[in-house]
Amino acid sequence: MQSAVANQASSPSKPTAAFVGASWAVLVIGFVSFAVGLWNATMTRSEKGFYAAVLVLGVFAAVSLQKSVRDRADGLPVSALYLGLSWSVVALAVLMLVVGLWNSDMALSEKGFYGLAFAMTLFAGVAVQKNVRDTLQFRAPSRHESVPVPPQTYPVPGAHFTN
Repeated sequence: MQSAVANQASSPSKPTAAFVGASWAVLVIGFVSFAVGLWNATMTRSEKGFYAAVLVLGVFAAVSLQKSVRDRADGLPVSALYLGLSWSVVALAVLMLVVGLWNSDMALSEKGFYGLAFAMTLFAGVAVQKNVRDTLQFRAPSRHESVPVPPQTYPVPGAHFTN
């Protein structure tokens, strides 16, 4: 019974179309909402650029962290340095957003909007990456199946060829 549960947990399952669609929709809605909020905000271009860069940094770091954690769980090698950097950059992006919003002159409702759009976009980025990976893993041949090796097409060192 226990081996059946272990095999079920380790076998890739294809994400449902509803979950894939919802993940992409939330990612687009979060990113576009944040961008429209910045576009219409009454702040300097440098402030807008700061918030946009923090969003992009946060999404990239969250996706990288999710991939690193998943790789480790799947037994793929991930260096402790890279995993630590992934965690650090996610924390840095969140800290930068919090400090930026804390020190801004925006209304509390605007700060809440940016915080929620940021969190929603990071979470959706992780969900989309998970769906992409699960879909690719579902389509890929099993690791336990034998994969044919192509014949050797390059000369073997030390071999003598005659014309």
